Amino acid sequence: MFFDQFSQHYPTLWVYVVIPALICLARILDVSIGTMRIVFLSRGMKLIAPILGFFEVIIWLLAIGQVMNHMDSWINYIAYGLGFALGNYFGMVLEEKLSVGHVMLRIITRLPAMKLVNHFRNAGYRMTYVDGEGLKGPVQIMFTIAKRKQLGELLEAVREFNPAAVYSIEDVRTLSPNAVQPVSTTASSPKKRLFRFHRKGK
Repeated sequence: MFFDQFSQHYPTLWVYVVIPALICLARILDVSIGTMRIVFLSRGMKLIAPILGFFEVIIWLLAIGQVMNHMDSWINYIAYGLGFALGNYFGMVLEEKLSVGHVMLRIITRLPAMKLVNHFRNAGYRMTYVDGEGLKGPVQIMFTIAKRKQLGELLEAVREFNPAAVYSIEDVRTLSPNAVQPVSTTASSPKKRLFRFHRKGK
């Protein structure tokens, strides 16, 4: 009722401002949801992805319906494209903020690795390391799996102990039940204290 009255009293504002704004907003929402859906699918979250897909397509139908009903206005096409672009951006930002899933951190260092390995193990992380051969001689390669939200703490420790280390990060789709189980039942509290100590020391 409100929209009908508004469109009757302010037809120009309705056609050239309100409709394009609604189209842009709808596209931002549906593309952001679509980006999150793809992320959840890639990480094997089979329950959340279909739910997001349902809302994504409903919102998309509302947006495309408004475009089809107002094809005589070029502003709607601009709003549609702008919403798509912004939706991709906000979807990626939202995914980073949520920090869902697990990652595998691979670290390669030419320095002795045991100090960093013991640091991670004392903090409650499972750490595997092997000897390797790099371009300029022997190296040590370390692997650990952790929750994505813990990645910042892991990288902070790497920079603390070996700023010159090379590392890479990979998404993990499937894990065995004990893949990220703490080394000990009291690992959570020492980990928090340990990383807090290093942040204060900087």
